Amino acid sequence: MSQNQNSRPIWRSLGTFLAVVVIIIVYAYGFQVTRVDLEEPKQERRQSQLTNIVRGLVRPRLFEYEEERLGIEAPILMPCTEQASIPPVDTSGRYIELTPNCVELGGEVTVSGYNFEPGETVYLFFIPPAASIHEQIELRLAEDPIEVNSQGQFTYVTQMRKDRPSDEPQTVRAVVRIRSGLPRPSGTLEDTFDKIIETVFLALIATTLGTALAIPISFLAARNLMSNVVSPLGSVVTGLLLAPFGWALGSRLFGWLKDLADGLAQNVGLGVALLIASLVILWLFTRLLARENQGRFAAWRQAGLGLLVVFLIALGLGLLATLGINLGLWLQAALGPFGFLGNFLFVIADLIAIILPLLGALIGLFTLSSLGSSLSGRFLRATKPRLAKVFTVIVATLVGALLTAILLAGIAWLYQIENVLGFVGVPAAVAGAILLVVGLLFDVEQPVPTGMIVYNITRTILNALRSIEPLIMVVAFAVWVGIGPFAGVMALALHTIASLGKLYSEQVENILTGPIEAVTATGANRLQTIVYAVIPQIVPPYIAFTIYRWDINVRMSTIIGFGGGGGIGFLVQQNLNLLKYRDASVQMIAIAIVVATLDYVSASIRERII
Repeated sequence: MSQNQNSRPIWRSLGTFLAVVVIIIVYAYGFQVTRVDLEEPKQERRQSQLTNIVRGLVRPRLFEYEEERLGIEAPILMPCTEQASIPPVDTSGRYIELTPNCVELGGEVTVSGYNFEPGETVYLFFIPPAASIHEQIELRLAEDPIEVNSQGQFTYVTQMRKDRPSDEPQTVRAVVRIRSGLPRPSGTLEDTFDKIIETVFLALIATTLGTALAIPISFLAARNLMSNVVSPLGSVVTGLLLAPFGWALGSRLFGWLKDLADGLAQNVGLGVALLIASLVILWLFTRLLARENQGRFAAWRQAGLGLLVVFLIALGLGLLATLGINLGLWLQAALGPFGFLGNFLFVIADLIAIILPLLGALIGLFTLSSLGSSLSGRFLRATKPRLAKVFTVIVATLVGALLTAILLAGIAWLYQIENVLGFVGVPAAVAGAILLVVGLLFDVEQPVPTGMIVYNITRTILNALRSIEPLIMVVAFAVWVGIGPFAGVMALALHTIASLGKLYSEQVENILTGPIEAVTATGANRLQTIVYAVIPQIVPPYIAFTIYRWDINVRMSTIIGFGGGGGIGFLVQQNLNLLKYRDASVQMIAIAIVVATLDYVSASIRERII
């Protein structure tokens, strides 16, 4: 026992030593990969560059003065001639002396300045003779500005030009800019204010759009809500088979209704009257739908009323979009400085017109798919097992072939494959055969976990979108919609959907099960359970996450400007590329102020809500 007890500390020490060695080797290799070099910062060139950057950043260009341009001149002969004479220099105020004041072409001259204000910046120019003062040109003698010392003097050695000979005296001019008047906000500060407002609203709109889409998606990505959703295989494959047809039918129908509404709304009075009539009839139909219908054909009556409601909604949205576009354009011209209200109405109406066919496609997909799944489910429960098996196998085979053909047709379009029929036909047939075998081997009475399938697909999409940085997204959107804040809104909104979808779904998964069980025990359906048992528990954290996401989007919007997403990030990138560190410092201060303010406000709101 004593030997074993003595050997254990030895092995533990040896294991600890090996672990430390491994860690050291890993970090040593990491230093090599990341090229850590502490000698580089010691170089004088690097230190000088860093000093210039720091000095620029700590001196933000917040204010500026009116400046008066003052030129101090001294004559010079070039080349030297005996006939020309140089007038004396007035030494009562600021003046410069040239040593020598007579040189050959390309000769060196020492320019000395006196009686200047300490710290002033001087620019040196050479002025060749001209017929009039308006024809004078200034040729730079010093590439960089010269700083006056504490005694009000400066000295600079310059080389004169070789291509400007003259028998008359020429001029060397020292230019200083003298401040006058009271300080006023700089142009940089004004541009920063405009862009920081753009940044805040860019983040606000992106957060709003992302939140609106992330909320319904979060329920599909919540395991506790989707784990008990099951359906027979025949019902699932029937819904999948009818889904593409529902998409095409809904898109065509809503597109036709949009075109019809465009034609009817050309007459404004007729369009308004039809819109009001649609709303009234829609209200009556919804009241009829709310009543409990019994009888042999009650389900068919409900379905018919539902289709009429969808028809009226589509027609009403089409009329609303056309009337809104026309009214928005009129308000833009009529409201003058408040024309942005008309532009807002125009954009919303245009958005409705754009998404109307997509909305119809989604409605058609879910309606036809759900109707087919429901009817097939009733059929499978009522029919004999052998017939149910045959039905399931046939539909599964068709689904495998159809969905594979649609997928490969999209790939063929994307890669511009010429032999589309050969590229699509064989794989579709193979997929149909595989589903045929699966249908034969699968027990038709065994339920399929459709909820978990939807859950895994939704989670995978959210994870994929969240792994792509908004800076990458904004590059693609900038190509699509153009460089500017709109591209930034779309990139941030897409990333917001992915991030909030995950946070929201995890919050749904952590809710208490008691209210769900209580509501379910009353006979409530799934939608009623979500409304009365789930939503009351998630409202406070949803609001808190949304506010926090707005805070994140404000900070992200300063980065996506580097990729063409607008906002203040565009100014920061521009000034850094031009080495205007004083101007970039103004934008960094504005970003810090806005982020700190939003952090304080969001913390206060979250404290009151939670």
